[in-house]
Amino acid sequence: MTKIYCDIADIDQIKKFNKIDIVKGFTTNPTLMRKAGARNYTSYSKKILEISNKPISLEVFADNEKDMIAQALKICKWGQNVYVKVPVVNSKGKFMGKVIKYLNSRKIKLNITAVYTSEQTKRILKQLNKNTNVIISIFAGRMSDVGKDPIPEIKKSIKLARTYKNVKILWASTREPYNYTQAKMLKCHIITAPPKIISQIKKFNKSFKKLTVDTVKTFLIDANKSKFKI
Repeated sequence: MTKIYCDIADIDQIKKFNKIDIVKGFTTNPTLMRKAGARNYTSYSKKILEISNKPISLEVFADNEKDMIAQALKICKWGQNVYVKVPVVNSKGKFMGKVIKYLNSRKIKLNITAVYTSEQTKRILKQLNKNTNVIISIFAGRMSDVGKDPIPEIKKSIKLARTYKNVKILWASTREPYNYTQAKMLKCHIITAPPKIISQIKKFNKSFKKLTVDTVKTFLIDANKSKFKI
């Protein structure tokens, strides 16, 4: 079963989607935090954690190993449901294996983010124990944005992680509702999606007949509102 997480940092949206049964967790990042108007990263993150006890991923934003570890050690203490997000590489392209291994060895739940290839997944897995929970977030949508097929990389990553019962592969940067169907077919453990797409996923049982009628009704309503005449 592919779990659905909501990718959002807006407080009101988190309150709303925390009440939706199909939403099993939340993912955030510094960009979403900024868009949501966060001024103080710590206090804003703690506000989110007051709303939900579902898994919530909160990201470090340091760019070197020492500071990433220092930030992660603080973030992990904010709540038992916290997953500390750590990028697979820093802004210079250096693999953050030391950070991943250090934090994982201290039983800190991690979400390794900005992953694009199964080779990166393989490198990550070499740093992990087989007990502490880890999510590996593969940015499928951003791959497809530049004309690359994410399916093979996700498939290979799922296969590589199959002996690690503590590791979940996450379909990230979701672009359309059908990505959920694709993730389920691949037996991907988690997909994270923005609120709009989750709202669309909730309508998945609509029949072709209902879709046809609803589409025609929309055209008719808009034509009447515009008072079109021929």
